[in-house]
Amino acid sequence: MGKRVLIVEDELTQLALLEGVITRAGYDVEKAMSGSEAIKRLNTSPAPHIDIMLLDLVMPGKSGIEVLGEIRPKFPNLPVIMLTAHSSINTVVDAMRAGANDFIVKPASAERIRSAMEASLKTTALVGEIGPMQESIGPLSFDNLVGDSPAMQRATKLAQKAAKASIPVLIEGESGVGKEVFARAIHDASDRSGKPFVAVNCGAIPENLVESILFGHEKGAFTGATEKRLGKFQEANGGTLFLDEVGELPLDIQVKLLRALQEKEIDPVGGKQSIKVDIRVVSATNRNLVERISEGAFREDLFYRLNVYPILLPPLRERKSDIPALTDHFLEKISSMEGLDQRRISATALAAVSAYDWPGNIRQLQNMLFRAVILSEGDVLTPDDFPSLFADTQQNYVPEVNIAQAAHYAPAQQIIPQSGQTGATLFLHTEDGHMKSLEELEAAIIAAALERYDGRMAEIARRLKIGRSTLYRKVAEYGLDK
Repeated sequence: MGKRVLIVEDELTQLALLEGVITRAGYDVEKAMSGSEAIKRLNTSPAPHIDIMLLDLVMPGKSGIEVLGEIRPKFPNLPVIMLTAHSSINTVVDAMRAGANDFIVKPASAERIRSAMEASLKTTALVGEIGPMQESIGPLSFDNLVGDSPAMQRATKLAQKAAKASIPVLIEGESGVGKEVFARAIHDASDRSGKPFVAVNCGAIPENLVESILFGHEKGAFTGATEKRLGKFQEANGGTLFLDEVGELPLDIQVKLLRALQEKEIDPVGGKQSIKVDIRVVSATNRNLVERISEGAFREDLFYRLNVYPILLPPLRERKSDIPALTDHFLEKISSMEGLDQRRISATALAAVSAYDWPGNIRQLQNMLFRAVILSEGDVLTPDDFPSLFADTQQNYVPEVNIAQAAHYAPAQQIIPQSGQTGATLFLHTEDGHMKSLEELEAAIIAAALERYDGRMAEIARRLKIGRSTLYRKVAEYGLDK
C-alpha cells in the first residue's frame, strides 16, 4: 500500500492540480476543503492512516496555522507541508513555530512538491521519534515523574524546592534525560502555574531569527516584517520562559538576554521603547557551560545570572533501577496513543532493556519502545521486537536507519571495523562489492549524526568539526533537511 496524502485546500483548481501531481507520484490521495474537515478526518477512527498532509495557509474558517495548533499535540510526527500564495518572513516563522515541516509558495512545480514530500517523509522515518509524553489533563506535578532511584529522588527534591521560589534555575544533563519535563513540573508546582509556560529550543532557531523570536519585532523592522509580532518573552509574561539548549545562543543575543534578565525589560527589533516583562526563567543545557566560557562561546556574566539554582539530572545509566517503571509507563502511554491493547514486556526482554546503558537516555528508551510496540505482532514484547538492542552486544548506541537507507548498506561481512572503536559501523562497499562514493559516505555520517544528536546542528557541527553553514548546506544537498 502506498503512502496516503491528505490535501487540505479550499480552491478547486489548486486542489485538482495538487491531486494530479501527487497521484502521478504514486501516492494515495484524500482531500479536505476546510481546516475543520481535515481535523475531523485525522480524528476519524478507524480510517486509513494519513502519512503526510499538504495544508493551505489561508482558508475560510480555520487557518492553516490554527489547524496545525490543534493537530500537533495529538499528531506530533505527522509531516505537514504548508502551502501559500504569498510568502514572507512572518508567515514562514509562524508556520515553523506551529510545527510545519516545509513551506511551499504556490504555484509550485511538480518537482518541488514531490521533493518536499519525499524529504519530509525521509526525515520523519530517519528520526523515528515521538515527542515527550506529557500528561494530557491537568498540570504536571512531581508525583507524575517516574522513578524512585536515589539519583532521581535527589533531583526531584531540588526541583521541588526550586518551585517554591522565583529564582532562575539551570537544569543540566545529557540530551534526552527529561530536562523540559522537570522544567514543566517546576512551573506547574509554582505560584505561576496558572500562567503561560513557553518553551524555546535555542539551538533550533536560525541565527538570523533568534532576536525576533525571543524579543519580537515591529512592523517594518526588516524586509518581510509586514506586521508586528510578539516574542517569546512577551508570550511568557507572568509565567515561565524555558530556554532549552541555552548554550547555543549567539554571543550578541546573549548580551540582550542578560539585559532582559537584569532590567526585566526587552527591546523588540525596530521598537522605540523598552517593554517591561514579568517572567521566571528556567534554562537547560547539555553542554558544559564553564568550558563554553573558556572557549569564548558563552558569557560568564550570563552564566552567573542563569546558574543561580543548578539542578543536575542524572543519565539513565545512573538510575537503572527506574527502567522497569519507565518501561511500564511508556508502554501504557504508547498503547493508549495508538489505540492498541495494553502491551507488556517479557522478562527476558526487560532484563536486556534494564542492562543497556542508554546513551540516548529516556528519549532513546521511549523511541525504542514505540518502535517495538508498532512492529510487534503480539501483546507481549519479546527480544525479537528489539533487534537493534540485542544486536548491540557491546552496549553501544547504533543509530537506526529506515528501509530506503538500509538498501544502500552492505551485508554484514563487508563491515570494516575501526581499530579500538565500538559503536555505529560505516559500510564502505555497495551491495555489488564496489566502493561507495565520498558523497555517500558523508551523507551516511551526517544522517547518523542527526540521529545521535537529535538534530542539534551546533552540536553536530562541533562533533564533525565543520562549520555550521557548511553543515546546513550539506544536509540540504543530501535531502536530510526540513
